[in-house]
Amino acid sequence: MLVIARHLMILGQVQGVFYRNWTVETASSLGLAGWVRNRMDGSVEALVQGEADMVARFITLAQDGPPAAKVARIDATDVAEEALNGFEKRPTA
Repeated sequence: MLVIARHLMILGQVQGVFYRNWTVETASSLGLAGWVRNRMDGSVEALVQGEADMVARFITLAQDGPPAAKVARIDATDVAEEALNGFEKRPTA
Protein backbone atom coordinates (compact mmCIF):
# COMPACT_ATOMS: atom_id res chain seq x y z
CA MET A 1 0.00 0.00 0.00
CA LEU A 2 1.51 3.30 -1.13
CA VAL A 3 0.59 6.18 1.20
CA ILE A 4 0.88 9.69 -0.22
CA ALA A 5 0.00 13.22 0.90
CA ARG A 6 -1.22 16.11 -1.26
CA HIS A 7 -1.65 19.75 -0.35
CA LEU A 8 -4.64 21.15 -2.25
CA MET A 9 -5.67 24.71 -3.03
CA ILE A 10 -9.24 24.65 -4.32
CA LEU A 11 -10.29 27.77 -6.21
CA GLY A 12 -13.63 28.98 -7.49
CA GLN A 13 -16.97 29.41 -5.74
CA VAL A 14 -16.06 27.13 -2.84
CA GLN A 15 -16.99 29.09 0.29
CA GLY A 16 -20.52 29.33 1.63
CA VAL A 17 -21.50 26.15 -0.23
CA PHE A 18 -20.65 23.54 2.47
CA TYR A 19 -17.42 22.60 0.69
CA ARG A 20 -15.53 21.97 3.96
CA ASN A 21 -18.27 19.71 5.34
CA TRP A 22 -18.41 17.85 2.03
CA THR A 23 -14.61 17.44 2.16
CA VAL A 24 -14.66 15.96 5.68
CA GLU A 25 -17.45 13.52 4.76
CA THR A 26 -15.95 12.49 1.42
CA ALA A 27 -12.36 12.14 2.63
CA SER A 28 -13.48 10.17 5.70
CA SER A 29 -15.58 7.83 3.56
CA LEU A 30 -12.48 7.10 1.43
CA GLY A 31 -10.40 6.33 4.53
CA LEU A 32 -8.24 9.44 4.17
CA ALA A 33 -6.65 11.55 6.89
CA GLY A 34 -6.01 15.28 6.85
CA TRP A 35 -7.67 18.64 7.26
CA VAL A 36 -9.56 21.37 5.40
CA ARG A 37 -10.00 25.10 6.01
CA ASN A 38 -11.22 28.26 4.32
CA ARG A 39 -8.67 30.89 3.28
CA MET A 40 -9.19 34.63 3.56
CA ASP A 41 -8.80 34.93 -0.25
CA GLY A 42 -11.97 32.85 -0.84
CA SER A 43 -10.22 29.59 -1.62
CA VAL A 44 -10.30 26.33 0.34
CA GLU A 45 -7.07 24.64 1.45
CA ALA A 46 -6.73 20.97 2.33
CA LEU A 47 -4.18 18.32 3.17
CA VAL A 48 -5.26 14.85 2.07
CA GLN A 49 -3.27 11.75 2.99
CA GLY A 50 -3.83 8.05 2.44
CA GLU A 51 -3.61 5.31 -0.14
CA ALA A 52 -2.56 6.75 -3.51
CA ASP A 53 -5.65 5.52 -5.37
CA MET A 54 -8.00 6.96 -2.73
CA VAL A 55 -6.20 10.35 -2.79
CA ALA A 56 -6.54 10.39 -6.58
CA ARG A 57 -10.24 9.47 -6.28
CA PHE A 58 -10.79 12.28 -3.77
CA ILE A 59 -9.14 14.87 -6.06
CA THR A 60 -11.36 13.72 -8.93
CA LEU A 61 -14.49 14.06 -6.77
CA ALA A 62 -13.30 17.44 -5.43
CA GLN A 63 -13.43 18.86 -8.97
CA ASP A 64 -17.22 18.88 -8.50
CA GLY A 65 -17.54 19.07 -4.71
CA PRO A 66 -20.97 19.70 -3.20
CA PRO A 67 -23.88 20.65 -5.50
CA ALA A 68 -23.63 24.45 -5.03
CA ALA A 69 -19.84 24.62 -5.57
CA LYS A 70 -18.24 25.80 -8.80
CA VAL A 71 -14.63 24.65 -8.74
CA ALA A 72 -12.43 26.56 -11.17
CA ARG A 73 -9.29 24.54 -10.48
CA ILE A 74 -7.39 22.53 -7.91
CA ASP A 75 -3.66 23.07 -7.45
CA ALA A 76 -2.20 19.87 -5.95
CA THR A 77 1.31 19.63 -4.54
CA ASP A 78 3.11 16.56 -3.19
CA VAL A 79 4.02 16.99 0.47
CA ALA A 80 5.61 14.84 3.17
CA GLU A 81 3.35 12.54 5.14
CA GLU A 82 2.30 13.73 8.58
CA ALA A 83 1.15 11.89 11.69
CA LEU A 84 -2.57 12.46 11.22
CA ASN A 85 -5.56 10.84 12.85
CA GLY A 86 -8.85 11.25 10.99
CA PHE A 87 -10.01 14.21 8.96
CA GLU A 88 -10.82 17.58 10.54
CA LYS A 89 -12.15 21.01 9.74
CA ARG A 90 -9.74 23.77 10.81
CA PRO A 91 -10.29 27.50 11.41
CA THR A 92 -9.96 29.98 8.55
CA ALA A 93 -6.38 31.06 7.79
